[in-house]
Amino acid sequence: MNAKEIIARRVAKELKDGDIVNLGIGLPTQVANYLASDIHVTLQSENGFLGLGPVTEIDPNLVNAGGQPCGMLPGAAMFDSAFSFALIRGGHVDVCVLGGLQVDEHANLANWVVPGKMVPGMGGAMDLVVGAKKVIIAMEHCAKDGGAKLLHKCNFPLTAQGKVSMVVTELAVFVFEQQQMILTEISEEISLDKLREITEASFVVSADLKPIQID
Repeated sequence: MNAKEIIARRVAKELKDGDIVNLGIGLPTQVANYLASDIHVTLQSENGFLGLGPVTEIDPNLVNAGGQPCGMLPGAAMFDSAFSFALIRGGHVDVCVLGGLQVDEHANLANWVVPGKMVPGMGGAMDLVVGAKKVIIAMEHCAKDGGAKLLHKCNFPLTAQGKVSMVVTELAVFVFEQQQMILTEISEEISLDKLREITEASFVVSADLKPIQID
């Protein structure tokens, strides 16, 4: 099982029956493929959908917010961007799952630009992180160059301050509670000492620390 599948499977376990969920572009879109059969969530996309289907069942005439072909489920609805962002800004999205470039120990997120590189824009990330009731960041634990992505303080331009609820990587799960970053789950493939070595951010270890729950 590769890192992205581990992350997507673990995030899927956070979604509850009846949730309205926005899945960001990239890795988060894979979460839809691992929902339990008894869990029914409504997937929202900021380009004007409620009721997206899994990315494995596509209609070539439909795309999600990332321009990726997608499917729709029976009962789905389409609407304009103004209505879509009214849903997001009005607090009607229960969970958003976004990728991340950096998250710091203060629950700050940077996920829209690498300084000096061209990007198409922020998209709906800023609205989602502020408007959603729960914000889950799904990202690989380290950058491609091996550097830390979980930091004392983000040094890329921020998407939002203090809004991250949970971070899920292939090696660990962290939650933010009472102004603390708390390790709640750890991969059986890594020791706690090694995790601390590759995680710049300061965190406390839950008294109920478990292996990552993906089954």
